[in-house]
Amino acid sequence: MDKQGQEMFLNFILQRVQEGKEDEAKEILTENFRKQAEGTFSQEDIQVFIPKMISLLKPEKLEEIQAVVKQFSGEFGYK
Repeated sequence: MDKQGQEMFLNFILQRVQEGKEDEAKEILTENFRKQAEGTFSQEDIQVFIPKMISLLKPEKLEEIQAVVKQFSGEFGYK
């Protein structure tokens, strides 16, 4: 994912997190982007990332986000 794609994804997610959780979500996503850029993003990172992010999201936005994440992860070979 290029910088522009990351920004779009970050903004998309941040608009859907619970009030007051934006900073925490941004930190998690930024860390994952850094690991992806370094090539150190692992299956273990994904397993930690997903429940953490789900806990920060607005419950009514979960389905919408899951569809988009599936699309993104498919592009990068994560299943």
